[in-house]
Amino acid sequence: MKQNLTIALSKGRILKETLPLLAAAGIEPAEDIFSSRKLIFDTNHDNIKLVVIRATDVPTYVEYGGADMGVAGKDVLLEHGGEGLYEPIDLEIAKCKLMVAGMKDAPSVNGRMKVATKFVNVTRDYFARKGQQVDIIKLYGAMELAPIMGLADRIVDIVDTGNTLRANGLEPMEHIADISSRLVVGQASLKMKHRQIQPILDLLDTAIAARRAEVNG
Repeated sequence: MKQNLTIALSKGRILKETLPLLAAAGIEPAEDIFSSRKLIFDTNHDNIKLVVIRATDVPTYVEYGGADMGVAGKDVLLEHGGEGLYEPIDLEIAKCKLMVAGMKDAPSVNGRMKVATKFVNVTRDYFARKGQQVDIIKLYGAMELAPIMGLADRIVDIVDTGNTLRANGLEPMEHIADISSRLVVGQASLKMKHRQIQPILDLLDTAIAARRAEVNG
């Protein structure tokens, strides 16, 4: 008898790009996720369910066994710390960069620099490795406002095209990490349900390789 599997998916852009990969691995929701207000969805497999949650909560659900597997951006995983998680597959979707940015032509900062971000742990680690002392100001959105309003000298945020930065008079300054979405698996789940999880990982690997070949032509 097959054990139940729960896969936690991140809301938003990542969800749209994850569903075709899951479909290529033979897993499809039983109804349209985007038109429903439900959070838990049945699939074409009696034993597999999908749960749609905030991206920042995915690693926590997987780490503590609320879900067996999950999909989250590398930015979220870096901030979470990755305890209790395996990260077997880079899904190569929702690609962007985590960067330090500031006002265009902003002078260097003498002494402690004020940095606004929602990535508190990543930011602290990054500047600590550089031996630079910073005061971190936690914000949840509209990071670009912080330097404009004099709240911070720099920001650490996700940059895709850079258009939002430029539109607000900012520019990227330092590259912290390349970001894409990853499949993560809980350590306990991988041990207990390995025979069911491994075939899904293999099918996802195949789907990603096929898409990469198609893109590269």
